[in-house]
Amino acid sequence: MIHLDDGGLVALLTIDRVERRNALDHAALEQLRDAQRRSVNARVLVLTGAGGHFCAGADLQVVEDDSFRTLLREVLAVFRDDPRPVVAAVDGAALGAGTQLAIACDLRVATTAAHFGVPAAKLGLMVDHWTIQRLALLAGAGPARAMLLGADTYGGQEALQLGLVQRMGSLDDALRWAHELAALAPLTLAAMKLGLNRLEMPFGHLEDPATEAAWSAAWGSRDLQEGIAAFREKRPPVFRGR
Repeated sequence: MIHLDDGGLVALLTIDRVERRNALDHAALEQLRDAQRRSVNARVLVLTGAGGHFCAGADLQVVEDDSFRTLLREVLAVFRDDPRPVVAAVDGAALGAGTQLAIACDLRVATTAAHFGVPAAKLGLMVDHWTIQRLALLAGAGPARAMLLGADTYGGQEALQLGLVQRMGSLDDALRWAHELAALAPLTLAAMKLGLNRLEMPFGHLEDPATEAAWSAAWGSRDLQEGIAAFREKRPPVFRGR
């Protein structure tokens, strides 16, 4: 499900749930976390997906589980707080939790077929404050609002123009860049990454009680149940704001 190629200074982690467009379930998240921890010899990590997609989001068979949300936050923090550079090689869908994973990485290389989005409002889901903040810092406040409030998606080339993506290219291009990064001074890179991360609020800590209450209300709503049911039944959802 999660493959780790850790044969040198660059480690490649591949999400392989092709039948679900690499959507994440509990097992995939646990394996991602464990693979990152096992990649001790690498100076740079590259995260990608198999079969033409990066990650289509959370597997909606399990997303209702509180433990899934807790584990997703943990995995995002693992990649964000890793002192090494982490490069996302994005092809195809990077939606919902897929976009969250991509922005938890430090750098993103995308193909023209890549598309980013957070369609939570179509399902009644909610993302944490860090995701909102990081997305706004990377893509800009306007595009972030369009993605979060309008459920808009952006293709790879559009994402490059916004600054959400740093380079266009394939997995091979991402790996070549990762090898270039691996030749740089590791302590300098770790210090630079830490400084950049300090521009954000502490990860995982929602200091505003109103934001925390809104997040909890969305996840505990009937609208969430309706959104997931409508998705599974392939019909438009009918949200009632409760």
